[in-house]
Amino acid sequence: MSASAAAAVPERGRTRTFLRLVMIEHSVFALPFAYIAALTAMYEQDRTVHWWTLLLVTVAMVGLRTFAMACNRIIDREIDARNPRTAGRELVTGAMSVRSAWTGALVALVVFLGAAALLNPLCLALAPLAVVPMVVYPYGKRFTNFPHAILGLAQAIGPIGAWLAVTGAWSWEAVILGFAVGVWIGGFDLIFACQDVDADRAHGVMSVPARFGIPAALYGARGAHAVTMGLFVWYALVTGAGLWFWAGLVVVAGAFLYEHSIVKPGDLSRLNRAFFTTNGFIGIALFVCALLDLAVRGLTV
Repeated sequence: MSASAAAAVPERGRTRTFLRLVMIEHSVFALPFAYIAALTAMYEQDRTVHWWTLLLVTVAMVGLRTFAMACNRIIDREIDARNPRTAGRELVTGAMSVRSAWTGALVALVVFLGAAALLNPLCLALAPLAVVPMVVYPYGKRFTNFPHAILGLAQAIGPIGAWLAVTGAWSWEAVILGFAVGVWIGGFDLIFACQDVDADRAHGVMSVPARFGIPAALYGARGAHAVTMGLFVWYALVTGAGLWFWAGLVVVAGAFLYEHSIVKPGDLSRLNRAFFTTNGFIGIALFVCALLDLAVRGLTV
C-alpha cells in the first residue's frame, strides 16, 4: 500500500492498524506488576486504594509502552523486512505509513507525559529518563550482543514508577520488584530471540542466541528466571508479604519450570506457548495473589 493510499484509510481503520502494530494486548505483561507496586505502596501509606492514582498509573504505563513499541517497529522496519517471521508487520507491508506510526507514537508519548504530570512533580521530572531506554532498546541489537538487558532495564521502570506515583518518594522495595520484572522479561526475551537466530546471523543483527547459540541463550534464560525468583522472595520479605503472596510465588515457580521444560535447543515448536501464554499467566497469577494478600492484610477500597 502506498503512502497516499495509507493516508486515505479512514481514521478508525488507521487506529486499529496502529493498535495491531504495537500489540496493545501485550500490556498484560507489565501492567500487573505496576499494580502490585502501586497497591503495595497504597497499603503501606494508608491501606486505602486510590482509584484516580491507579487510573493514571494505567494510562501512563499503556502510553509509555505504546510509544516504546511504536518506536521499536519504526526503527526496526528494515530489519523486519528481511526476516520471514516479521515480514508481515504493518510497516513492512505498507498497511501503515511511517508517518502515521510516528503520529501514534507521539500521541502515546504525550499521554504518558500528561499522566505523569497529573500524578506528582517527581513523576514528571523523571518521565524523560523513563523514555530513554525505550528508544535505545531497538538500536541495541545494532551495537551489543545483549539488547535483552536494555529491554530488561526498560521494563524495570514500570513498578518503580508506579510506586513513585503513589508516594512521590523513592523506594528500594520498588527497586527490588522493578529489577525482578526486568530480569524476568530480559530472560524470556532470550527465549523469544532464539527463533530468529538464522535471520539475525544472516543480516548482522546482534543477540545472545545469534552470538553464543540457542543452548547458551536458554541456559541464560534459566539463570535469569532463577534470579527473578530470588528477587521476588526478597521483595516478599521486605514488604512483609503474607500467605497469599507466597502462594503466588509457588505458582510462579511452577510456571517457570513448565516454561523451561517445553523449550529445548532442538525443539522450539512450543516457544510461543512459553513466551505468550506462560508469561502472561505469570503476571496475572502473581497480581491476583498479591491483591488477595493485601486485601486479607487490610487494604480497603
